[in-house]
Amino acid sequence: MINITFPDGNIRQYESGTSALDIAKSISMGLANKVLVAKVNGEVRDLMRPIDTDASLELLTWDSEDGKKTYWHSSAHLLAEALEALYPGTKFGIGPAIDAGFYYDVDMGEKSLSTNDFAKIEEKMLELARKKSQYTRKEVSKADAIQYFTEKGDEYKLELLEGLNDGDITFYTQGDFTDLCRGPHIPNTEGIKAIKLMKVAGAYWRGDESRKQMTRIYGITFPKAQDLKDHLTMIEEALKRDHRKLGQELELFMFSEKVGAGLPIWLPRGTALRSRLEDFLKKEQIKRGYQPVITPHIANKKLYETSGHWAKYGADSFQPIQTPREGEVFLLKPMNCPHHCEIYGHRPRSYKELPLRIAEFGTVYRYEQAGELHGLTRVRGFTQDDAHLFCTPDQLESEFIGVVELTTYVLKKMGFENYTAQISLRHQTDRSKYIGSEELWEQAENAIIEATKKIGLKTTIEYDEAAFYGPKLDFMVKDALGRSWQLGTVQVDYNLPNRFELEYIGADNQPHRPVMIHRAPFGSMERFIGVLTEHCAGKFPLWMTPDQVAILPISDRFSDYANGVLDQLAEHDIRGFVDERAEKIGRKIRDTELKRVPFMLIVGEKEVAEGRISVRKQGGGDKEEDKGKGDMGSMTIAEFVAYFKNLIQ
Repeated sequence: MINITFPDGNIRQYESGTSALDIAKSISMGLANKVLVAKVNGEVRDLMRPIDTDASLELLTWDSEDGKKTYWHSSAHLLAEALEALYPGTKFGIGPAIDAGFYYDVDMGEKSLSTNDFAKIEEKMLELARKKSQYTRKEVSKADAIQYFTEKGDEYKLELLEGLNDGDITFYTQGDFTDLCRGPHIPNTEGIKAIKLMKVAGAYWRGDESRKQMTRIYGITFPKAQDLKDHLTMIEEALKRDHRKLGQELELFMFSEKVGAGLPIWLPRGTALRSRLEDFLKKEQIKRGYQPVITPHIANKKLYETSGHWAKYGADSFQPIQTPREGEVFLLKPMNCPHHCEIYGHRPRSYKELPLRIAEFGTVYRYEQAGELHGLTRVRGFTQDDAHLFCTPDQLESEFIGVVELTTYVLKKMGFENYTAQISLRHQTDRSKYIGSEELWEQAENAIIEATKKIGLKTTIEYDEAAFYGPKLDFMVKDALGRSWQLGTVQVDYNLPNRFELEYIGADNQPHRPVMIHRAPFGSMERFIGVLTEHCAGKFPLWMTPDQVAILPISDRFSDYANGVLDQLAEHDIRGFVDERAEKIGRKIRDTELKRVPFMLIVGEKEVAEGRISVRKQGGGDKEEDKGKGDMGSMTIAEFVAYFKNLIQ
């Protein structure tokens, strides 16, 4: 008999060799019909694989992230089966699940594929799904695997086999299709009910531009037709909210080929928005005892050799800068933390100075691959709202909790109420990516787990997601469309203080190592503003938006009055502009609506005569059917100021 521990701590006994599906059936047939995959001791596995030892077990359904990814990976295999049936001789690269759906890279030889072929492929996938074919796992020797794909003539799978050894190789078969795959998969194809192929693109084999360009087919599937319909509606809305489109319309930021890909340039309105976000956090940090610092954009290569960043990321970073002095090498700053370690270590420290909290809006540079760049959310130069706290081991828990409270406060103030706190730990067995001792890692990981328990923060645990120097608490935020983004992060680090030989003199008059906390509530200003723009569809909170009012004179005769109104509002910290273009008032209203300015103040002969303004709220439109929707009537300037300040509060 073996002991199976469930997520709620409950323990049940089963015979050794029982499958997760059998365990689900022992609980209820309803659960067994919904479960897609199992997590056994943290490893996601097929439901039918036997469990031979005591284990922790999670039964994962469509509602879980791992459940969706397994479902979509199985759907990629279904796509491959359909392609092989429709286009014999197709060769297959890789077919992973992605954030929303899946893709498969295929070599179709002389054939070409377009979106016109999608309906036929989708129909074939549905036909195959209805056969209820099981996904069957089989362990295969390397020799047998090579023989299989040699006979099949698939050089891509043969190349993938080169990096595998006996004992690491598994095949999965459903219907007439067999693939090299480590899995896991859902039990059978029956649950794949709604299918939509989204797009086709070119993709170089293994991302190498010198290799053959394959055909990449993207798709998504769902257990219910309504789920697919909702997803397609969400995509339409996402296109409307795309921060790249809105950033151009609202004149927030730009990119220039001459400046370089992935290097955003902030325009005046975007700079105003960003500055207000920075000012908000700076004030909160000062309240909490943070001290602002500024560090250079470059540093000697030796700094990053000490920190470990060069060994981990050097080959994929912007390349070294050679100075006129022989042997002197600098790097663009990829992280702020090594600089902050130097600030801590520039003079002796006493325990009485701790905790030391230093903060910087520090710009860093990382050479992301061209194909991965995406507006503001994936760039090569970005500014982190970075801070590093140095404390004694006894202070670690309270400091960590304080940082978590600041991060959740910031997210709430920005309108992000729906988030999950993810504890990101090391890989459970492979430690090759990490620096530092096992003992220090366990201390850091336990510190995060215990602190989150103490404050009752709801968390999930993900393995193989830690930074190379320490575990993290990552805030996975859901936007208005339900999409998940990783924004704020908090990290516990015992390793960098060791590498930089940081010390403080304790109450015992002996030297001790401080513990380091890394934190960034926004994450990066670029990514945060990109996500925020899409979350609120460009209609930023009133206190944050660059232009709060647009004053629209009906003709140029009223421009002087309009500018006088602007001056009076500025005395009350209300920001705006006067639209003095020689355009009709309907055109001015329409253009201002597109710029998402919260209030339009219209002035004409009547307003000038009475010393008033006609107030119109954003969202009214200028079409006949929209007339009056945004109209708030006539106000004195004092009345509008009082109304406006109440909204801000």
